Amino acid sequence: MIRYLAAASIAAFAAPAMLVAAPVPAPELAQVQAHLRAITTMTANFTQIDATGHSRGGVLSLKRPGKIRFQYEKGVPLLIVGDGKALTFIDYKVNQVSRWPIGNSPLGALIDPNRDLSQYGKLIPAPPGRILVEGKDAKHPEFGTITIGFTKAPNAPGGLMLAGWTVIDAQGNRSTVVLSDQQFGMDINDRTFLWRDPRPQNRGR
Repeated sequence: MIRYLAAASIAAFAAPAMLVAAPVPAPELAQVQAHLRAITTMTANFTQIDATGHSRGGVLSLKRPGKIRFQYEKGVPLLIVGDGKALTFIDYKVNQVSRWPIGNSPLGALIDPNRDLSQYGKLIPAPPGRILVEGKDAKHPEFGTITIGFTKAPNAPGGLMLAGWTVIDAQGNRSTVVLSDQQFGMDINDRTFLWRDPRPQNRGR
């Protein structure tokens, strides 16, 4: 269950917020797209909160084109690495590796900002200073409903800061990832996105 929630929450994107009923102007979606296109590299701390309220943390690293890594804190035997087409989930506790397609999802837009976010995401009402984008992947209903949260920050790329995301899966379970200490434009070595294959027949990757 923990492994599935990790997969679902990372494969989707928003810090929870109190919503308001005011209409959201369409230009804000273009601002989100501009923010995503302005990011070349990014690091952030993340805290993942599962449906039971249990939390675990780690570090997110992003480098275009297509590279993303979720490195969990010490003691959590999970690693998630993306190559632009899919996310690879490595569970070192049970020596298992699986891949989930990114497809036309908000995470896909984060990794490849040339994708048109309006084709699979829509704005939903949010408090002042916040932007929320909701998305669903019709081909993967197990991902549930995804909401990405942004805060307005004049000094951040495109004037926005990616705050985190929440996913509600097909069973109604909620998992949230909150980002902090976001930094942009630093050098990230490509070796950051390598991973060790724990399966006996594939060790050495």
